[in-house]
Amino acid sequence: MSDEFASQVESETYPMGHRLRERRIAIGLTLKQVADGAGLSVGFISQIERGITMPSLSSLVSICKVLKTDVGTYLQQPRNTNRLSRHGERQVYSLVGAPSRNGAQPITYERVSSNFPGRHMHSVLMNIPAGYKSEVIAHDGEEMLYVLSGEVTSIVNDNHAILQAGDAEHFPSTHPHSVWNHTQSMAIALWVGTQELFGEESPDE
Repeated sequence: MSDEFASQVESETYPMGHRLRERRIAIGLTLKQVADGAGLSVGFISQIERGITMPSLSSLVSICKVLKTDVGTYLQQPRNTNRLSRHGERQVYSLVGAPSRNGAQPITYERVSSNFPGRHMHSVLMNIPAGYKSEVIAHDGEEMLYVLSGEVTSIVNDNHAILQAGDAEHFPSTHPHSVWNHTQSMAIALWVGTQELFGEESPDE
């Protein structure tokens, strides 16, 4: 695994939450409009803007879509046009700044999917720290979570399922969902979905 790097967009003097708030106000949206459009709660959007918590990658992408702004404005992510993704060669990154919503360390990500004409799938490895619990979100598309090591609780439509290594769950992303590492150890999961995570259109679009 390569050395971890974090987004340099985030800073103590001009954090992500403040920038998202400025963008929301600039285009005349209320907290509720952003929350409804992103499939998140008003309280969670407010916490992000106040720098109390940080969103997951999926939530940041959903918020940026509502705000009609590029996720790359707020988070630097690896580019990849290579069809191969080698273990130990992928960059590891996270959303830095405030802690996650329940005070746990944030998820770190490794980009797995490539970018080529006509592609529809997007994929990351998620390194999920002990105790991490994501916000509940619903958005367009579909996704699958496949646990590689450790175990997590997947919550979809208020249905809880403990996923252990080798277990997977595939569901419409329109169903409210979240993930929780209920254990004392790191869990690693492969996320595959249709949500555009990386702020890039395929070359033919």
